Amino acid sequence: MKITFLGTGTSMGVPVAGGFRSEKLYHDPRNFRTRCSAWVQHKGQSILIDAGPEFRLQSIQAKLQKLDQLLITHEHMDHVAGLDDLRIYSYINESPIPAYASKNCIESVKKRFDYMFGENKYPGSTSLKLIEANESFTLGDISIQTLPVKHGMTDVYGYRLNDFSYITDVKEIPESTLDKIKGSKVLVLGALRWEPEHPTHLTIPQAVEIIEKLEIPEAYLIHMNSYVDHEPTNKKLPSHIKLAYDQQVIQL
Repeated sequence: MKITFLGTGTSMGVPVAGGFRSEKLYHDPRNFRTRCSAWVQHKGQSILIDAGPEFRLQSIQAKLQKLDQLLITHEHMDHVAGLDDLRIYSYINESPIPAYASKNCIESVKKRFDYMFGENKYPGSTSLKLIEANESFTLGDISIQTLPVKHGMTDVYGYRLNDFSYITDVKEIPESTLDKIKGSKVLVLGALRWEPEHPTHLTIPQAVEIIEKLEIPEAYLIHMNSYVDHEPTNKKLPSHIKLAYDQQVIQL
């Protein structure tokens, strides 16, 4: 399995609009983070996790030219604003792209992108087949489990694909979801900043504690803000935990 981190930044991107604090980031290109998204390739399958505001640019850089399915974690715009850019893949496929999400997320997407659905669908807009994700399902040779977590008041789905688990915006992980993650060879987990504690996101120390508790052998942190400097942070982390960076590729 090949995983490409298309984006690894927080909801505002790094640096934020206006370039504030960018002078603190220039020394390391890994500090420049677009909104979170991942591309999974396995035995001919091409699966996208989320499509954020920079998806068009991310896909060009990664040479993502085939898309079979989409997994949506939740309805916040930093995770779905790029749905309009998926139109080229539905043209190529000559059929709607299967998109898996929670029931609430599906309802929100239909409202926000109403021109893509129903009798008034705008000609040429992205064609999606929205599917309520079951607790477990299969896409080709990939066994998928949903990983329900809490992002403040928002319900979010992480996803486990074979031995790879991916959870983005998260503050609380139920024990039932922790049980589903156990045994993963690689875990990707959202971690906003070092401190102080945040009401809707894990901090880096909190994410590390969860990874250690689950005894995950290889883990990557995502969704970091502009106060997280890549290399100094990596030096503070346990050797099996690292910050992910945009366009990083890992093999599983």
